[in-house]
Amino acid sequence: MGFIGENGAGKTTTIKLILNEVRRDGGGIKIFGRDNIRDEEKVKEQIGVVFDESYFYGGLTADDVGRILSRVFKTWDPALYDRYKKDFELPRGKTIKEYSKGMKRKLSIASALAHRPRLLILDEATSGLDPVMRSDILDVLLDFIQDESRGVLFSSHITSDLERIADYVTFLHKGRVVFSRSKDDLTEQYGIVKCGASRFGGLDKSGFLRWRRGGAECEALVADKNEARRRYPGLVVDGASLDEIMLLYIRGEKA
Repeated sequence: MGFIGENGAGKTTTIKLILNEVRRDGGGIKIFGRDNIRDEEKVKEQIGVVFDESYFYGGLTADDVGRILSRVFKTWDPALYDRYKKDFELPRGKTIKEYSKGMKRKLSIASALAHRPRLLILDEATSGLDPVMRSDILDVLLDFIQDESRGVLFSSHITSDLERIADYVTFLHKGRVVFSRSKDDLTEQYGIVKCGASRFGGLDKSGFLRWRRGGAECEALVADKNEARRRYPGLVVDGASLDEIMLLYIRGEKA
């Protein structure tokens, strides 16, 4: 599940609520059918979490982290952790404060996966990394979800990463869910109608979800690009990326 939305939309707050790191004002959260507060220990035993920053003490080594977490998680798999350390080429003799940002992120992922969680939660886990490092991490996530009994909640501003690996996308705007849909439905069905400002004024806008004016050109988001091509012959109707869908919902006007 890709989790998208502008800064301040509530993505990180949602994740913190799931992890019981902030007090909720109302409502409830269930994970694996369990209440996330009443059954917190049982729930967290089955969750792995990766944030955009490393929260391990800088004076520790990767081996130190493994020894500590082996006492935290009943299902900790030292052989799997060693495999990730090897695959990620984590330097054994260096402390975490000597790691690059990418190495710290890989250590976080290795630590999150080594107790074989059912749910992996990532909050901007690929932000600030070079394309090669991001690709390596996405490959690990793709391998993780080959087992369909496991899932990933992946909050990211890098929508191209979500377009590569997500099955579903939830879009949060000002604390509310705009939609939660199959990614393929979004990228295959949604479209962008484009035309000059003078022609746009005479169009029937009842089929537009959102529209915006950019200089001499206007563009509108539609839920069915094929229908839009039939409805507006002669106009450009392109497929819509997740970036474009999000931008038009946030900055566009209702038709």
